[in-house]
Amino acid sequence: MHQMNPKPTRTRFLRDAIVLGLLTALGPFAIDMYLPALPSIGASLGASPDAVLLSMTAFFVTFALGHLIYGPLSDMYGRKLPLYVGIILFALASIGCATAVDVHSLIVFRAIQGFGGAAGIVIARAIVRDLHSGVNEARLLSLLMLVFSVSPLLAPSIGSQIIQFASWRTVFWLVAVLAALGLAMTALVVRETRPASLRSDRSIAAVLTGCRTLLLDRKFVGMTMVGAFAIAGFFAFLGNSSFVMMGHYHLSPAAYSLVFSANAASFFFASQFTGSLAQRFGLVAIVKPALIGYGLGMAIMFALAMAGVENYFLLGAFFLFSNACLGIVMPVTSVLAMSEHGEIAGTASSLLGTLQLATGAIVMAISGAIADGSIAPMIEAIAGCGLMTCILGWATFAGRKEAPAAP
Repeated sequence: MHQMNPKPTRTRFLRDAIVLGLLTALGPFAIDMYLPALPSIGASLGASPDAVLLSMTAFFVTFALGHLIYGPLSDMYGRKLPLYVGIILFALASIGCATAVDVHSLIVFRAIQGFGGAAGIVIARAIVRDLHSGVNEARLLSLLMLVFSVSPLLAPSIGSQIIQFASWRTVFWLVAVLAALGLAMTALVVRETRPASLRSDRSIAAVLTGCRTLLLDRKFVGMTMVGAFAIAGFFAFLGNSSFVMMGHYHLSPAAYSLVFSANAASFFFASQFTGSLAQRFGLVAIVKPALIGYGLGMAIMFALAMAGVENYFLLGAFFLFSNACLGIVMPVTSVLAMSEHGEIAGTASSLLGTLQLATGAIVMAISGAIADGSIAPMIEAIAGCGLMTCILGWATFAGRKEAPAAP
């Protein structure tokens, strides 16, 4: 049977959120902290912006591939062993990035780093599903996101300070140190929530059967792809914002980091209301208005940009609002997607993450290919993702009634 604690204490919630949140943040921290360093990396290695951006795309591609692998492994062998493997790979690749001699070796090490970094986010989400379901799951995911917010809120600022006073290589040395800390936490604090009696058949056939079950579930696929296009819009911002903000708007690395952190803060601040709102109104009832708000904010931002309005504060206000709506959309759609698949939570977490990150990587690559240094291509990519999010959300919910939420 699925393990679940129907009446978790606040202390346990906070402890789980802090530990799992820090493990989840390892991979994203390796992305966010080196964003302000992208131009200096290109100058140091003699690489074009497209080549430097490819190092980020490589990270996301293998990050998505890792999602597909770590989840089934954690269903078969328990949660902790794959965590050890992923974090060690991540740490070694971080050292490789710090010592890269050209952009090609940087891309290779970033690819390995992305594969290792996937372990934390995949297995943390599976552990949450092991412990809770329904509203309690949404509450813990929201708390986990609060800890996870340390990455986009602080990482760009830390990265900008590092490149101001030291080399961009120092960024990766710091990431390697954080990986060592994550390895220690895994050994000393993380509980094994997948005992031997619950582990699935150790065969490729069993994994494929689980994936087939998930892909035939309209609710799982629908909610997963809603989240996929929602996060892909943020990825388009992630991949292009440093060039647009520091190139087109001439912001300093420090000012850019503040802009990036503000957008992340709006997302994570809103996500903290998810649990209480879901307890009162239900998961579906709160995600529908959030989808409308997200799509409306993106549509207005797109219309302004197409009309030639480039005032960042005006465009940024709608982007902040849209990201706040996204803070409700992301945890709720994840809970709804996995709600009926607790027995294969690792595989479900893997497939969900793979589809979402693969979509994000594709959108990032496309937006990078059409980028011309102006703000329009970035906003076009973001707004397109917003439109797809709304269409898929309402198509999935059409004709469905929400079942009573689990406590």
